[in-house]
Amino acid sequence: MFLYTGKMACAICSTRRPKRFCPGVNGEICPICCGTEREITVSCPLNCEYLQDSRRHEKPVLSHPVNLPDQDIRVTDTFLRDHDELLTALAGIIAEAALAIPGVVDWDVRDALAALVRTYRTLASGLYYETRPDNTLAARLCAAVQEGIQGFRAEEQRRLGMPRTRDSDFLQCLVFLERVEFDHNNGRRRGRAFIDLLSNLAQSLERTSAPGDSLLVLP
Repeated sequence: MFLYTGKMACAICSTRRPKRFCPGVNGEICPICCGTEREITVSCPLNCEYLQDSRRHEKPVLSHPVNLPDQDIRVTDTFLRDHDELLTALAGIIAEAALAIPGVVDWDVRDALAALVRTYRTLASGLYYETRPDNTLAARLCAAVQEGIQGFRAEEQRRLGMPRTRDSDFLQCLVFLERVEFDHNNGRRRGRAFIDLLSNLAQSLERTSAPGDSLLVLP
């Protein structure tokens, strides 16, 4: 193994020459550790330039349709076009909640979405049974998302004078986002690629949204 004997060594491996600053460890690290420990042992800030560069080169591992969750719920392109405002709102609600709870990663979002889908299955059938995941972070995320959904309903009531969005609409949007998470989760223990995706998507649509805009094509 090459042993760097200079005055400063990588803050992670302590052997190689450091060549870049890592905000995740607040120290200088080598490119090899940056690549191998990124979102594995290091909780990378989403605005890290090296993380963002890796996002541009990281290809999603698309799940086979048979492996996607809740296959009995069909989400059509027409539904997504007709409910783009709802989908935009949910993406923003989930991203904001995930970023506000320290330690939340894509795996926690996956658990939260699964629980929310189960909850809205019962609501859409006319019953009410709230599912909470055993995962503490996911449970906190569920509660925050439910609070955001209540805010969406309240704003809809204020704007339209009546509720318009059905529980079944929330269910289909949640299932769609659940499937997107499966395709954008990079498998890293501390990965937040899906959270990053939702955050960027919500921000870009807030800046450029216009009637008829669609979320069908996700980056």
